Amino acid sequence: MPALGAGRVIGGILPGRTDGWSSNEGRVHSVAHLLPSRALHTLDDYLSTGGGEVLENCRRLGPDGVIDTIRASGLRGRGGGGFPTGFKWAGLAAADGAEKYAVMNAAEGEPGTFKDRAILRRNPYQVIEGLAAAAYAIDADTAFIGIKEKATGALARIEAATAELSAAGLIGSLSITIVPGADDYLFGEEKGLLEAIEGKDPLPRLYPPYVQGLFEQPGGEPRPALVNNVETLANVPHILANGADWFRSRGTAKSPGTVVCTVGGDTTKEGVAEIELGTPLGDVLDIVGGGMKDGGPPRVILNGVSNSPLTSRHLGVAVSFEGMKEAGSGLGSAGFTFYDDTVCPTQVAAAASAFLFRGSCGQCPSCKLGTEAVAERFAALAIGDGSPEAAEEIAAWTQRITDSNRCGLGAGQQAIAAGFLQQFPDDLAIHAGGAACGGRAISITTIADWDETVSRFEYSPRVLSDRPGG
Repeated sequence: MPALGAGRVIGGILPGRTDGWSSNEGRVHSVAHLLPSRALHTLDDYLSTGGGEVLENCRRLGPDGVIDTIRASGLRGRGGGGFPTGFKWAGLAAADGAEKYAVMNAAEGEPGTFKDRAILRRNPYQVIEGLAAAAYAIDADTAFIGIKEKATGALARIEAATAELSAAGLIGSLSITIVPGADDYLFGEEKGLLEAIEGKDPLPRLYPPYVQGLFEQPGGEPRPALVNNVETLANVPHILANGADWFRSRGTAKSPGTVVCTVGGDTTKEGVAEIELGTPLGDVLDIVGGGMKDGGPPRVILNGVSNSPLTSRHLGVAVSFEGMKEAGSGLGSAGFTFYDDTVCPTQVAAAASAFLFRGSCGQCPSCKLGTEAVAERFAALAIGDGSPEAAEEIAAWTQRITDSNRCGLGAGQQAIAAGFLQQFPDDLAIHAGGAACGGRAISITTIADWDETVSRFEYSPRVLSDRPGG
């Protein structure tokens, strides 16, 4: 596997860049381990980069050695939570169970995010090998991959890569089943994903995968499942090949390595790039997005719809787990949408909260009622029909929206609603006084595809209305 080069923005799939690229500032380097400069279309392509060694490295290290290496690397989950991967694996390895399963979560659906599909299109082999290493570490013979059926490009690459690696004997006897699913937001939630793998609707269950796994029978032995995100697993073969110290040579002490981020919105260009964790957010905007179209600073910055929004005051914030936390937000899936000053923050808040309301499954009353109440109030404020008490009512709902929730959707609504109240009080006050939104209309949907030739994303069809139920 190639070693990382120096720099902060490591590489990516940007227009006009068909091979390695760099910048005069020394912040961009051609060597990217998750997003290679060219797509690897065949197993021979992958083997030529040094891939195909996971089983050999796993057998050399043994299950405990694999887990110890991942734990020493400091790899943290790239699905949003940032939980230390090695500790997660160690817990599953020590768990009792009649059978264990390894699961890859490829059901990407956070607005503004295209990282997992970019990785799978560019190099699916590393991800499948990472899944095989996870299965080896926890002693699982069976693995599943959950992916949305609409992600046709990534789905085709996974199917082909799995077949090639299996036929070549490079993932041993591991049985991998690919489970395409509907375009439901909660299909990407790990407990909802397990329900879908079992052939049910993706409604998050009460207990986490290490407690309630797959295909368990009432009164029977537990069958715990390990669930990891695509990007998390993509790092594993490189760490096992190069070692924990190699991985820690980039990033920060608390956020080692790189992260694949997505940049879109009112930027000069939209794209996906692999950056060193700790890179300032402003550098990501300038290098990956080419700056704002209008040349000015962004007014609102969203990182998905589950983290507190940011503003131009935060462009110096480090893109890392601790950096985003210190800014009062979160790293999430590193999908950044930058809005210029033609956008009203109240309109963005209304669109984001409406997206979450539509995604709520209704199992937890506090979440369903709370997301609806928050979305209704933001929508009313945006059209000048809100009450002076709307902000206080939204704040009150954020305090109880997470009561007894089965998943993190309610917490996402809590974070983004409270963030808008904190970051944009003056804008909300103007709307609470009866002023209609003067900004352009906003509809938040997921990214459907990416046209690399023009460096613009294609978005899923917009909803009829950003009001709840629209």
